[in-house]
Amino acid sequence: MKKKIFLSSVAILFFATNALALSDAYKNNIYKTGRLKPVDSVLKVKIGEKAPDFTLPAVSGKKISLKKYRGRKNVVLSFVPAAWTPVCSDQWPGYNIVKDIFDEHDATLLGISVDNIPTLHSWTKQMGKLWFEVLSDFWPHGAVADKFGVLRSDGTAERAVIIIDKKGLIRYIDVHDINERPPLESIVRELEKLK
Repeated sequence: MKKKIFLSSVAILFFATNALALSDAYKNNIYKTGRLKPVDSVLKVKIGEKAPDFTLPAVSGKKISLKKYRGRKNVVLSFVPAAWTPVCSDQWPGYNIVKDIFDEHDATLLGISVDNIPTLHSWTKQMGKLWFEVLSDFWPHGAVADKFGVLRSDGTAERAVIIIDKKGLIRYIDVHDINERPPLESIVRELEKLK
């Protein structure tokens, strides 16, 4: 397993350094945020608690409810601050490389952003096909991010990873430095604990 995590990490590092080499048009559309301020949200959920349910529209055109996975799949929520920003544009495509790890742990990934569907459609199309659902928490603005306590005072979400088991209980929370991708190794390690 350690070898698989190491190889996945190398693959993500390689992908991250080359992800934006897709096209000049794509690179030129990435908004340079500069260094963002530290965390300023307050968590409203705890490990061991039942995750608050939600239903959000997806770029795929579906409505996705968290409760539909209960009893069927472990769920990894990946909150990102904003479309068309450097770290976010790096993070989600990296998960394509390790889909087999999610499959192996009977887990699905739900990407959540406070951007609207047209913005997310355009952004994800430029990133390439993502294997997971990308959800819009646009209206009411940031309501789901707020339920979890990861909505920042500027209206964007924190960069956060929340793992929910098949029973609907929160098993892991990482409100990460908004300027960096959360380490894949932590996600894999926490998914291992759910076996």
